[in-house]
Amino acid sequence: MTKTRWRQIRPILIGGGVSFAVVLAIAFASIPLQDLGDLMQFLLISSIPSLLLGYAIFVTGQFRLKHIQLKIFLAYGLGIAIAIANIYLTSRLMFLSEHDFFLLGLLLIFAALLSVSFGFSLAAGITESLNLLKQGTQRLAEGDLSVRVSVPYQDELAEVAEAFNIMAARLEAAFNRQRELEQARRDLIAAVSHDLRTPLASVRAMVEALSDKVVTDAETVSRYHQTIQGQITSLSLLIDDLFELSKLDSGRLSLKLEEAQINDLISDTLESMRAQAESKSVRLQGQVEPDLPPVHMESAKIQRVLYNLVQNAIRHTPADGAISINACKVDNVVQVDVTDTGEGIAEEDLAYIFDEFYRGEKSRNRSTGGAGLGLAIARGIVEAHGGRIWVESQPGAGAIFRFVLPHTAGR
Repeated sequence: MTKTRWRQIRPILIGGGVSFAVVLAIAFASIPLQDLGDLMQFLLISSIPSLLLGYAIFVTGQFRLKHIQLKIFLAYGLGIAIAIANIYLTSRLMFLSEHDFFLLGLLLIFAALLSVSFGFSLAAGITESLNLLKQGTQRLAEGDLSVRVSVPYQDELAEVAEAFNIMAARLEAAFNRQRELEQARRDLIAAVSHDLRTPLASVRAMVEALSDKVVTDAETVSRYHQTIQGQITSLSLLIDDLFELSKLDSGRLSLKLEEAQINDLISDTLESMRAQAESKSVRLQGQVEPDLPPVHMESAKIQRVLYNLVQNAIRHTPADGAISINACKVDNVVQVDVTDTGEGIAEEDLAYIFDEFYRGEKSRNRSTGGAGLGLAIARGIVEAHGGRIWVESQPGAGAIFRFVLPHTAGR
């Protein structure tokens, strides 16, 4: 017997058993013992055949009827029909008068019709809820992710509708997020293509000028060589960023971790980036808390995080502004802050500032320089070290980029 058939017959068997038990209990308390035998005989003769026939009709109707209202009508109708058949057979066995049976039959017909009307009302409510769910599902399948279903009753179908709404909301959020990422990916490809094409065109023009002897004086030749070298360096850095980002995305970034002092990396960053900051009249300074515990890290990778954050700050800090790097111990982590006095970040950009393919109006605008990959790379490296990175900013009030790394003293 299949599970479906067993689920169908089990309530009928339970109902039949409970019915027998209830009737016998009432009879035992109400009628003489000598009449119990007759009652058992009547019940067995009338109930077992009617139950078997009713079950066969019920199962056939369950699979062939296409509407819930008809199935509920069948269930109610079978119950009443079995009751009438049992009463009719019992009345014959007990030699009841035709008049008594006719009156009893009228009462049963009245009860049957009333019961069926309640059944149809119940089925109408269920059908209404199912139709609402069906319409919502069809609209969702057609691509309307904003669809939500509200059923008028508080039952299991209402729970199904709530689950449907949660699923639709998650699908809509995922679709919107995917659409944003696709648009950002296209923007990034366009930006990288521009950042590659522009310096290559410049290098090509200068190389052709040198090759064709259009430029011959030593000073101009030297300047061309220096410009070509600078452009090649920029292209190399861009390619390195793209390669690093691809490793982070694919999870192929391998780290050689060792204990090291974060203050040494901050000192190297200040020394290396000071000339770039001073060229824009930006003050670069740093402060490290004494006795900072060592960090389990790959120094070159964390150095790159600091470079990327400071370069980003230099791009967005106006002349006479200031950038500071501060490090301190907070609980079981070492926290590093890179603070600038730049234009800040718009509130709508904060949630996406570290995304790989997101370009905000200010933080990733090509006119400020850079390919917009530095912050995404910084996040990937920090998270690969088991740390966390975030930003706090308000438009016009600068920005604070913070990241934390577990220190060895907390292990």
